[in-house]
This record gives sequence, structure tokens and C-alpha cells, in this order.
Amino acid sequence: MNQLKPKPFFVTIPHAGERVPDECRWLNALPEEILMCDVDRFVDRLYEPGLAAGGIPCVKTEWHRYAADLNRIPEDIDCDSVQGNPNLSGSNNRGFHWVVTTYNQPLMKTPMSKELHQKLVDLIYEPFHKSVRNQYEKLFLSGHKKVYHLDAHSMPSLGTKMHRDPGEIRAEIVVSDCQQKSCDPEFVDLVISSYARAGFRVAYNWPYLGGRVSEQYGRPDLGQQALQVEMNRALYMDEKTKKWIPEKAEKVQKQVTQALQRIASSKLIT
Repeated sequence: MNQLKPKPFFVTIPHAGERVPDECRWLNALPEEILMCDVDRFVDRLYEPGLAAGGIPCVKTEWHRYAADLNRIPEDIDCDSVQGNPNLSGSNNRGFHWVVTTYNQPLMKTPMSKELHQKLVDLIYEPFHKSVRNQYEKLFLSGHKKVYHLDAHSMPSLGTKMHRDPGEIRAEIVVSDCQQKSCDPEFVDLVISSYARAGFRVAYNWPYLGGRVSEQYGRPDLGQQALQVEMNRALYMDEKTKKWIPEKAEKVQKQVTQALQRIASSKLIT
């Protein structure tokens, strides 16, 4: 029996991991509210039912983003995060290694060594991105001319002073395409309409434009269609305690499943 051709659609979740490497000792003593401040906590749980129902591949990590942020590149560092780096203090304080949180709470008191930086690149960055590249390759080799990639994240319900929209109440979903560079308009329209029909209030390219994942992999000229999707954390968790709220989260899981089903079953994703 011939095997069915896989759908050219997959999801990445780069910021839901909570494991801290042993070498990142400065993170171990932090209270949970600070340690989990910028983690996309529970995004994998929100997406898992829909991914499983649709047989949609997913690439995620177990590692904490403060140690090595997979939506950055290893060069996104400065002299505060890595010893001897020529980039000015504060130029990448929420870069590949986080020095402060989005609420400007300190994380790193002293920069790490160049050797530890490279170790974290090898331990966290390279395996994740190798898996992403392999997923693209697998789907292209199965005969598809275009591959569609959704990069799933979460965001605070209010913009902070470190964001482009300080004090603004945010939409429930923000879809970003690196200012129309990371995918064709048809994919943007499909994703926006799919989340909207699932009951979410959706914004486009505000306050987020897209990150390094969508920037790196979004190559419409090569058939690589990548979009970033941010989920408002107030929909499913207590933003202060970072705890899951079951009665709210279960509703969001169903909505996400509806959105994924509509994307995966569309004529565009063939």
C-alpha cells in the first residue's frame, strides 16, 4: 500500500522549554515568577491536541530561553552576556542569552565565558535548528514545492516598557511575517482567518514583526513559508503566578485545534 504524502505543514515551539542547563547557575536561584517571566509556558500544551489530531509535525525544545534563545541567533550577544564581546552594553540584553527580563529584572550579574557561550550553542541551538532544517528537507523531498511553517509563541497581555507598545492592551493573537518578507500573502490570510474563525481577536504585525525563526526560514523564493503566531497569555494562565487556569485553557486548546484543522485542510496546504 502506498504511503500518503505528508501535508507540507509543521509547527515550531521554541520558547516553552523550562529546563535550565547545570552550567547556568545564575538562573537556579531565581523565584519562579522571574524565571518563568518570558517563557512561553504551556504553549506546547495548548497546541498538542490540535497537532495530534491533525498529525502535524512539531519541533520544540526542553531548554529554557534565558540560557539560549532559539528565536535569536548566536551572534545576538553583547559585552554584558559574553565576556569580551565587542557589542556595546545593553545592545543585546534580551538576545541569545538574556541579561534582563522584559520587566527589566536582572538575570545575569556577570557575563559568561566564550567557552560556555559555544557550549550552549552546541547543546541547545544547533539541535533545534537542525531539526527544523530536517523538517523542511523531509517535506520538500516528499514532492512539495512549498512548505508552510507556523512558529508558535506567547506574549504578555500588556506591552511593557521594553516593548514597542508600552501599556497597550494586546490582541488575543498576533500574526507576523517580517513585514511581508517571510511568506506569501495567501498564507498570512489563511492563518489570520483560521484563528479569527476559531474565535480569536487577531492583529497583524503589531506589536511583533517576527523573530529570527521566521526571518531565517521564511524564504518564499525557495518555497519556505514561515509565520510567527503570538498567543495572549491572559487567555489561559495567571500572568502573575504563571499558573495554568484549566477552565480557560481548555477553551483555548479547542480554539487552537480548530485553527490548525482549518489551516491543514485548506487547498493552499496541499
